Amino acid sequence: MKSQANTQTMKAATAAKKLGVYLPATPAEFQEGVVTRAELNELQANPPAWLVTLRESGPHPRPVVAAKLGVSIAGLARGGVTDALTTEEIEAIKDAGPEWLVKERATQAEVRRESARIKKRDAERTES
Repeated sequence: MKSQANTQTMKAATAAKKLGVYLPATPAEFQEGVVTRAELNELQANPPAWLVTLRESGPHPRPVVAAKLGVSIAGLARGGVTDALTTEEIEAIKDAGPEWLVKERATQAEVRRESARIKKRDAERTES
């Protein structure tokens, strides 16, 4: 007897997250369906026009917005940014340089420095 391999599928929300796009901005057929692992790999390797456009101009999901602004997702919330933003809106925030953005970027930089310090300390402990 041969056993058939099950095809791995995921919800559209999971696929959108893996693709780094905002689900409500995707085409209806994408939102309503399921995505196989092979389809996801194909979308990543050869993105259709709608995916290229979403990645370039948005609207972008919060993790992408946070990364583009150089802050954490929590920092976005503290700054009052709760919605998906387009690339144009993100650039406008960068250009305006609001106080919350400056503060959150400084916080993020401190977190990165501390993480690097701990990683270095742990590496030194491992060596000795």
